[in-house]
Amino acid sequence: MRSSRIAPFLAVSALAALVPGLPATASAAGNPLGQYLQQKPAWHRCDSSKPAAYQCATIKVPLDYSRPDGKKIDLAISRWKTSGRSERRGVLLLNPGGPGTPGLDMPEVLASELLPNSVKRMYDLVGFDPRGIGQSSPVDCGLTTGEQNWERAYKAATFAKDVKWARTFAEKCYAKQGDTLRHITTRNTARDMDVIRAVLGEKKISYLGLSYGTYLGAVYTQMFPQHADRFVLDSAVDPARLWRGVIQLWAQDSEPAFTRWTEWTAKRNSTYKLGKTPQAVRKTFYDLVARADREPVDFDGTELTGAGIRAESRSAFYSPREAAELVVEMKKAAEGKSPSGDRETRTLTSPAPSLGGTVPEDNEVTGFWSVACADARNWPRDPERYRSDAIRDKGKYPLYGDIASNIKPCAFWKTTGSEPPTKIDNKVGALILQNQWDSQTPLAGAQGLRRVMKGSKMVTVTGGVGHGVYGFKSCADKTATAYLTTGKLPAKDVTCKTTP
Repeated sequence: MRSSRIAPFLAVSALAALVPGLPATASAAGNPLGQYLQQKPAWHRCDSSKPAAYQCATIKVPLDYSRPDGKKIDLAISRWKTSGRSERRGVLLLNPGGPGTPGLDMPEVLASELLPNSVKRMYDLVGFDPRGIGQSSPVDCGLTTGEQNWERAYKAATFAKDVKWARTFAEKCYAKQGDTLRHITTRNTARDMDVIRAVLGEKKISYLGLSYGTYLGAVYTQMFPQHADRFVLDSAVDPARLWRGVIQLWAQDSEPAFTRWTEWTAKRNSTYKLGKTPQAVRKTFYDLVARADREPVDFDGTELTGAGIRAESRSAFYSPREAAELVVEMKKAAEGKSPSGDRETRTLTSPAPSLGGTVPEDNEVTGFWSVACADARNWPRDPERYRSDAIRDKGKYPLYGDIASNIKPCAFWKTTGSEPPTKIDNKVGALILQNQWDSQTPLAGAQGLRRVMKGSKMVTVTGGVGHGVYGFKSCADKTATAYLTTGKLPAKDVTCKTTP
């Protein structure tokens, strides 16, 4: 669920907030971040198996921006330089989402699969692993595979075990990471982005952020508005719902997607044989869930309980065909039949370069909760609040409600010394792209971001399915490309229909 500058230094207003007493007219020589902003990256080929145009480097950033002379951490960055030197406008910084997802491979993925040539001629594509993630001083809590599983259904009989799990998760993280955790935040990642901008010698940066990357981009526009050029925010998160509310929105939004799926599948009973009516299809699915609760189903090498089937299926229901194929295969597995192996999913894969570092096995999960817990102050502290919310939401949203509202590690996270969340409220120009049927960032979330980014415009793809819009040949592509290449936003919000 994953900016400013007239001179090549961090915005004075932001620095003043970080370093008490810094004069508003601080010179380059007196800038406490000067040692970071003046770095010269040692670019090199990311991997011998990768194209020569794909280069990597490592720079340093302060762990704590209020103490720039304190501990330093590594930040892994990458770039794909444009071949159109005469047309070059600057850099297009990229983020794939998360939180907890590395982005070092983004320039290669987008250069080879998604972005049109007109955009690639104008920008160096720049990726990075956010602080604490991937090759950027990765956080590690030493979690077992079982402890990494946070999608836990509420049951009265197991709730005490879930509380113990959440407490253990937090305690393990603080035992291994300590004070580092309060610095793994979206605000600090936005500051890192501005160091990247300065290191690359750019007065402004353009940006393409997906999923969580939309919130990261919005925070950057709030903190460094004078350094934000052309920002595309693809599949957006509502800043007002961070972060528990984002997960709970998955539960709320998945119910109409599930209903739509039952109707679609019932019309195709001759193909999928899951039921002739929507009610029959619903019963088939929940019978499968009940069966897995009695005896877990071995599916693709993973033992799935009923909660596992609900969690595994939730996002698939936004794409009816994908969900129908998935449920058919799960039903076969429950009946002891061999899978057909012809299920299709939309994925982009490109093994990221290692840069000689080792990424802990629990880094993605640890990174997600590090940001989710440190970013927001609204996580309940009383386990009983989680119990009551899970019971309530199980009734309202049976597919995922209890999983979304059950206890999470943030109930026991230490927030002492961490910054309050960023309030997004600005008029910086940006383009928001959103599919109607997006499982990870539902349409309501994008509408929330649009309301607080008053200078933005939004393209809604009616009937659009999937998480991620730009580059997938939807009706939004033309608008996004025009914005990145000309800087012109639509005069008003746009709604367009997907091509069947």
